[in-house]
Amino acid sequence: MPTVALARKTALRAAPDSDALKTRQQAIWASGDFAVVGTTLQIVGESLAEAVDVRAGERVLDVAAGNGNATLAAARRFARVTSTDYVPALLDKGAARARAEGLDVQFEVADAEALPHADGSFDVVLSTFGAMFAPDHARTAVEMARVTRPGGRIGLANWTPHGFIGELFQVVGRQLPPPPGVASPALWGTEAHVARLFDGHAREIRCARRVFNFRYASVAHFVHVFRTYYGPTHEAFAALDARGQRELEDAMVELLRRWNIGGHRSLVVPSEYLEFVIARA
Repeated sequence: MPTVALARKTALRAAPDSDALKTRQQAIWASGDFAVVGTTLQIVGESLAEAVDVRAGERVLDVAAGNGNATLAAARRFARVTSTDYVPALLDKGAARARAEGLDVQFEVADAEALPHADGSFDVVLSTFGAMFAPDHARTAVEMARVTRPGGRIGLANWTPHGFIGELFQVVGRQLPPPPGVASPALWGTEAHVARLFDGHAREIRCARRVFNFRYASVAHFVHVFRTYYGPTHEAFAALDARGQRELEDAMVELLRRWNIGGHRSLVVPSEYLEFVIARA
């Protein structure tokens, strides 16, 4: 994945075929089983729901919801939640989680860049590590703002470019570069970029730096889980020959060892993200 500086230059080039890119992205996120990783991130959804101050009875939209971390957090607060993603299999996993808790949630297949909802339909719009992966950043931000009522709130959790996940993206990108003309998702993890995206739509933007700790049994355990279940790394390994796979695995191992604060008996890797609360103008 390109650095943030390079991504800004790349974003100025002609955009690739949008439909083809989205089809490819859908295939990537549908590969493996993201829910295995996604469920470990539930605490981020809970934190975001608190930061945005989700209230009972409010209309809440979860954009690029994956298997539903922010969805469940909002529904647990008795909000009226609509959970959306463009990968049906991920919504199915979220729906199973909601049924297990007896939560009443509406699930819809939807593209973050073209939300099928009327202007001002929701009091709160949320996205945890989801909307940041949509190819067209500006359109995604406009859509989230459009469906939020004036005075409503938008809550985002986005990985930063220089945290652990940001570096993991770069490691994968060195072996399997992203399509040309696509801005880095990590730009969403910078205050300046989000401020530009929501310029004219926000009355106030509050940002807090947070840390999520990835907790696994070992370096080997993390590599196995991400290679097997996490779409982007799963697809990267599948696209490489044997030598490329060894190089990618070695680079991941080196990165994990450098970030690990858990000692020799376990793996604890802190990964920085930005938590945004955007008051809709």
